[in-house]
Amino acid sequence: MARTAEFTITTSWETQVRGRVAAAVDRFRGPLTELVERDANDGDTRLLVADFFDVGLNFSKYQDLTTEFRTSGDSIDYAIVLEGELFAPIDVRRIGQELDLRNIQMSRRLAAERGAEWVFLTNGRVWRAYHLRPDGDGHTPIPIIDVDILDEEGYDRAVDGLFHMTRESVEHERLEALRRWREAVEAAPLAESLVSDEVVAAIRSRLREDSGHRGHLGEDEEIRRVLTEEVVSRGLL
Repeated sequence: MARTAEFTITTSWETQVRGRVAAAVDRFRGPLTELVERDANDGDTRLLVADFFDVGLNFSKYQDLTTEFRTSGDSIDYAIVLEGELFAPIDVRRIGQELDLRNIQMSRRLAAERGAEWVFLTNGRVWRAYHLRPDGDGHTPIPIIDVDILDEEGYDRAVDGLFHMTRESVEHERLEALRRWREAVEAAPLAESLVSDEVVAAIRSRLREDSGHRGHLGEDEEIRRVLTEEVVSRGLL
């Protein structure tokens, strides 16, 4: 029986897509395990990856995926093209290969040349999505999604991550929203939020309740000073 992860569902399309992704993960775990056991080569891994993009992520092998950027040397295996524009190059490594940023060097260059902001990297088992953040004259790849389909304890996390890589999530800007969330929870912006009026007010209320203190002038400034000087690492605020 297919399992379904527990998420806060707000739309009918999201319910359907999450269910489809969960079913695809269940369906492909067997073939993936077989590929791992025989340490399958790049070609066999690419075949499975193309099928998963088609069945699980809803990117048609015949309309949305292209191999036009593949060459005889170090090449880009696939690319997602939406409405005639490059959305994301896809680098595929054999099932047993460890993944790292060196794998996406050519994809980063292609994306920069074509104005694309995303690069996908996978070995069939591990799936990663990188956003290319502008950085001076170049771009820095920021990991947005990193999941392992065969990690039993990470099943729900895998389904959720892959959901954000689906065609529907791209169209409904859910992948972009996840990118903004990842950016918002980086150290510097998160530190800023800790000294916002809303957070300071919540801390003041909790401290009054815990201490039985009815309040005094300068409470908020005192809380901000402690947060800034003693709680949050120096240099972030």
